[in-house]
Amino acid sequence: MILEMKVPSPGESITEVEIAQWLVAEGDYVEKDQPIAEVDSDKATLELPAEESGTITFKAEEGDAVGVGQVVCFIDTEGKPSGNAPVKASDAVQAPAAPAEKKVVTQATYASGSASPAAKKVLAEKGIDANAVVGSGRDGRITKEDAVQAVPSMGTQPANGERDNTRKKLSMLRRKVAQRLVAAKNETAMLTTFNEVNMSPIFALRTEFKEEFKAKHNVGLGFMSFFTRAVVRALKLYPDVNSMIDGDYQIQYDFCDISVAVSGPKGLMVPVVRNAENLSFKGVENEIKRLAIRARDGKITVDEMTGGTFTISNGGVFGSMLSTPIINPPQSGILGMHNIVQRPIAVDGKVEIHPMMYLALSYDHRIIDGKESVGFLVTIKEALEDPITMLMDNDVKKALDL
Repeated sequence: MILEMKVPSPGESITEVEIAQWLVAEGDYVEKDQPIAEVDSDKATLELPAEESGTITFKAEEGDAVGVGQVVCFIDTEGKPSGNAPVKASDAVQAPAAPAEKKVVTQATYASGSASPAAKKVLAEKGIDANAVVGSGRDGRITKEDAVQAVPSMGTQPANGERDNTRKKLSMLRRKVAQRLVAAKNETAMLTTFNEVNMSPIFALRTEFKEEFKAKHNVGLGFMSFFTRAVVRALKLYPDVNSMIDGDYQIQYDFCDISVAVSGPKGLMVPVVRNAENLSFKGVENEIKRLAIRARDGKITVDEMTGGTFTISNGGVFGSMLSTPIINPPQSGILGMHNIVQRPIAVDGKVEIHPMMYLALSYDHRIIDGKESVGFLVTIKEALEDPITMLMDNDVKKALDL
């Protein structure tokens, strides 16, 4: 029996995916539920499991864009495991062979190197000599398409070696990220305000309680739980930051779904910690750990990355000292954390060295005024510099569930 494997719907509003990588070879015997391919949507990379056991025949290649519901391979359920010759799907449904690639053979003639007027204009704008372009037109004539695809030289070829470059198509996820970043810059009135925070109080708490916390909860007491709870507190005091613009209306949320930027194998992903206002320190750390593992393993779902109301991005883990994070639309704000550096500061008229971190808040000025943005960031700073009072209700043991 020949089974047609079709692309399942990875989520609402997604109509097309891209075959990122086949995890098996043509003619392989695959087991039911075995991952056979990775597919990219514009929101996530997902695995495609085999629906039945059998011998596989591809109908789509890596890099192909395929619609939801389209057949991407056949599985011959009568195929045998390795040791027997693979059974092809040709007995029932034959995948059409890819057309042979056309080869353009051009002979040098009087027209070689000459260009059409449109091509000349494009080449002139690029600063490319027509003699450096091989034409695909009749008798070697350079067409406008040749000129558009021509790449300017990156300098004189060195005598002691070759210079090369690699051209590869961006993944669908990366292309979508690029579109969203450009849209965020073009469609919002984005500004960034900065402050710095003395991390000494949090360092002291982690030093004293991190071992006990990890032993009891099987998760580390990191910085993200402090920052998430500080953000939740600030969002309650400044609800405009926890809102979005919808046409002529402002939508404010009475819950805090905090998007947390994490680095995955396919690039930056932003899973969401749902209802962070209801989570304890332990709850935040457990949820961030769970989401980070799923993102790292490529198992994160579209639903787990949509619907956040505010974003926290920690560039400090990569050594960033200061940056201006870009808003994650349709959200109105994003907090950027940075690396912690021992710096001299003035404390009660004396110079002391403390672990300091720069904070950056990028916000949509269409909906958030400067007063609210500065107040929001100062509120976060105050909570981080006095966490026992403002984040733990003066009871550290109870706050940490110890």
